Amino acid sequence: MAANTRDIRRRIKSVKNTSQITKAMQMVAAAKMRRAQQVAIAGRAYAELLGQVLRSVAGGAEEGAHELLAAREVKKELVLVISTDKGLCGALNTNLLREVAKFDPATTVFVACGRKGVQYIARTNRTMIAEFPLRDAPGFLETKAIAKFCMDKFVSGEVDKVTVLFTDFINTLTQIPKARTILPITSFEVTSGIGGANETANVQAAADEDSPEYLFEPGMGAVLSAVLPHHVYFQVYQMVLDARASEHSARMVAMKSATDNAKQLIKDLTLEYNKVRQAAITTELLEITTAQMALA
Repeated sequence: MAANTRDIRRRIKSVKNTSQITKAMQMVAAAKMRRAQQVAIAGRAYAELLGQVLRSVAGGAEEGAHELLAAREVKKELVLVISTDKGLCGALNTNLLREVAKFDPATTVFVACGRKGVQYIARTNRTMIAEFPLRDAPGFLETKAIAKFCMDKFVSGEVDKVTVLFTDFINTLTQIPKARTILPITSFEVTSGIGGANETANVQAAADEDSPEYLFEPGMGAVLSAVLPHHVYFQVYQMVLDARASEHSARMVAMKSATDNAKQLIKDLTLEYNKVRQAAITTELLEITTAQMALA
């Protein structure tokens, strides 16, 4: 019985240590999530205005006015997968990589950001043509290099379509894996980001209603050549920000759940320990009483 109580005490101590670690990770993830969410929100006004201007330009441009707008038969597709470097974020990567499996490996090549995506692509014997590491809080220039690589592959004709697979951050409890086509450019939709698709549609509709008429110098072709690549760069940057906010949010929720489970387990083990200890004390008292009665 004594050995049993020692085992329970050891388990209680182990679970307490684990709960301290998960609590610390939860607090760190919460701080990172707040920063990532603020950065993602800060770019929405710019994305809205950029999309509004580009819709006006593209609306008056001739078909095939720019190579980034040219749609062609899809013989080879490039998929940019934005995953995480670390685990402990619930089902975030599982849900995202489940979408990767939907692409035909015979006609698809992959570019990966994040070690989880790299490992999955290698494990499933899919074709990966590039891997880009990202910091925890990536800057615009880092993501621009990724977008430019994908754009060069499209412009050169090596691929006919570029899709970004990322996790869209809706709120703290909801992150949705999404596949969004960025090349060829078919729409100038404001990235949904914080608030979801309904808010995005409302923002875009309001922007279109109030859209002024623009005069372009030196001409629409020159404006398209200058602004369209930047639109692609910014779209990829915004998706990376959404993916980072999703990662930190999912990790915070997972660590909070782990901490709560650890606390409940400690309560259950403490109750079990008290029962075992009480049973041991009762047994000892019975043995003492029996011995006294035998001596008497």
